[in-house]
Amino acid sequence: MSETAHNAERPLANGQRRIDFQTEPARYRHWKLAVDGAVATLIMDVDEKGALFDGYELKLNSYDLGVDIELADAIERLRFEYPQVRALVLRSAKPRVFSAGANIRMLAGATHAHKVNFCKFTNETRNGIEDLSQNSGVATLCAINGTAAGGGYELALAADHIILIDDGAASVALPELPLLAVLPGTGGLTRVADKRKVRRDLADVFCTTEEGVKGVRARDWRLVDETVPGSKFDDAVAARAKEFAAKSRRDGAASGIKLTPLTRRFETDSIAYATLTVEFQRAERLATITLRGPTAPPPGSTDAMVQEGAEFWLLKLARELDDAILHIRLNELEIAAAVFKSSGDPEQVLAYDRFLETNKAHWLAREIRLLWKRVLKRVDLTSRSLVTLIEPGSCFAGTLAELAFASDRSYMLAPTLPSPASGGGSGRGAGDNKHPAAIALSAANFGDYPMANGITRLACRFLADPSSLETTKAEREKLLDAERAQKLGLVTFALDDIDWDDEVRVFLEERASFSPDSLTGMEANLRFAGPETMESKIFARLTAWQNWIFQRPNAIGDEGALKRYGTGQKPAFDMKRV
Repeated sequence: MSETAHNAERPLANGQRRIDFQTEPARYRHWKLAVDGAVATLIMDVDEKGALFDGYELKLNSYDLGVDIELADAIERLRFEYPQVRALVLRSAKPRVFSAGANIRMLAGATHAHKVNFCKFTNETRNGIEDLSQNSGVATLCAINGTAAGGGYELALAADHIILIDDGAASVALPELPLLAVLPGTGGLTRVADKRKVRRDLADVFCTTEEGVKGVRARDWRLVDETVPGSKFDDAVAARAKEFAAKSRRDGAASGIKLTPLTRRFETDSIAYATLTVEFQRAERLATITLRGPTAPPPGSTDAMVQEGAEFWLLKLARELDDAILHIRLNELEIAAAVFKSSGDPEQVLAYDRFLETNKAHWLAREIRLLWKRVLKRVDLTSRSLVTLIEPGSCFAGTLAELAFASDRSYMLAPTLPSPASGGGSGRGAGDNKHPAAIALSAANFGDYPMANGITRLACRFLADPSSLETTKAEREKLLDAERAQKLGLVTFALDDIDWDDEVRVFLEERASFSPDSLTGMEANLRFAGPETMESKIFARLTAWQNWIFQRPNAIGDEGALKRYGTGQKPAFDMKRV
């Protein structure tokens, strides 16, 4: 059953309104997407009255989570619906203002959990814009026609090229520290230093100057790429976009596929999608996500894949899993652990992976793999304990096996020894038609899905012994039982039927009893071993420090900067350095 508009607004079990991450261009209130041949333009025109919550207006193209949900949707549609697009222009419809950034009244009134999840989602969206350029061949140009402050400039920083109008008034700024006693929440500091390579001393001046930097100085300091007088601004933007489009490596297919609305049914304790189900055991603080394998083999050709469009199994599952993860993040804050289960034929899953690998040069196959990469990163960055249960009848193979490698722990049920009296098997799964528990690897596990640190989950797992990674490569396309999987280091524990229920239960009860703050810190530290990238810095340094600073009285106290902003009263700071 397709979700109705009424169901889309259905409140949660606790009575709160549900934040929905599904939208489409016909429902946009804040963005306009225009496509002209190889160049697309995303125009920011935020509806002041279109705030996600009551109590603030989105003036001066300031934004909240609702604005960014639309932006993320538009970027996704550029990938799948407009493969002919080779360059993207970000610009504002408001005169003399690009964007004032995240809405301050929203930040002042939001819960701490919402602020942190808002920052995380906006970071993922900006990273997606960079991924659009790096891996899909769609270069992004940001045209700043006025003030770009805070998150507005951070949006510009995600682009490949920034053009600033030189009219004596337009400026770029990161004023969070002097004005609000917080940090830029969407990777601004990291991108200024790592991506744009702004000198440290100049960056210090920039990030502590409320009014920002204008014109030629902004260009000379590397804060923007070029400045253009107002009379030549539109022509310069158009010319530069055509240059980027001409250099793109994107193959420019004539037509894309339609990202049709997801089919979802929300009940009090569950969400039913076409390819997965989420069940909530709120008393135990658990969410169980059961993924369903394909019911038919992959199509026989890329033309048939395009014909299937959004119904292609791996694409549909990726979109639905992404929606489920975001729902848990923002709407189910007391859930301690997400448990991944699956059902289906692992051989069929491997067949889909082989199909994408064989056709990896095709634009749609490439975009499906890139979507899975982003969804799996979203799983990595979700502050819940993650566990995968590999049982008889499951299909954790290839792409789906990545969920086991993304989990903090994985448990696999070992076959029960035959009973001498019966001469046959016994225990869980015995006597039914489910195949024994197995895990399988495909080529996708060895390069297609890197983490935020730039390496695969298996490479991260075997940092201490790279030879183990080579050993696992030799096991590709095989159905590995629990004993072999544990010997290879692919699962945490292989348990027999006697121990299974108690071991899993104790682990989940223990997890639910620990401090969620401590778990978030521990898990984030343990998940990303190995090298550091700009992306890992954004989520490690920024998220940790912003998470702390957002709770400090200097920012959110009654006399803090966020509460007193705009009142005419100066904040009163506790001046002790911590």
